[in-house]
Amino acid sequence: MPSVFSRIIAGELPGRIVYSDDQAVALLTIAPLTPGHTLVVPRAEIDHWIDLDEQLAEHLMRVARRVGRGLRAVFPERKRVGLIIAGLEVPHAHLHVFAFDSESQIDFAKVDPSPDAAEQDRIADNLRAAIEGAA
Repeated sequence: MPSVFSRIIAGELPGRIVYSDDQAVALLTIAPLTPGHTLVVPRAEIDHWIDLDEQLAEHLMRVARRVGRGLRAVFPERKRVGLIIAGLEVPHAHLHVFAFDSESQIDFAKVDPSPDAAEQDRIADNLRAAIEGAA
């Protein structure tokens, strides 16, 4: 059965996609650590990040860097942009990219399970524009 990410990429499920190319998609997570929390996902359904081939892993990092720069532009008040590879929630490799101020915000037990949809749409629009503008 396809992962939830594959279903979003295929258009079967809704998603706030902020970047897309032939190898990767970046989308806002439905349960953010902080506003703008974005997942960078390969189009290929590969369960574990250590199983990504070198070129794809490098590409995902380039996309994550681009998303990170976009987050820095959208949330300039944040101290840092972080990157985590965890992969417990969905059996499809993905990188978490998020802007934050303190280590206490890096706790998956504290995600927002129901962020405001209008705010998520606004963030997605702003982030998409920042990513496109940085190209």
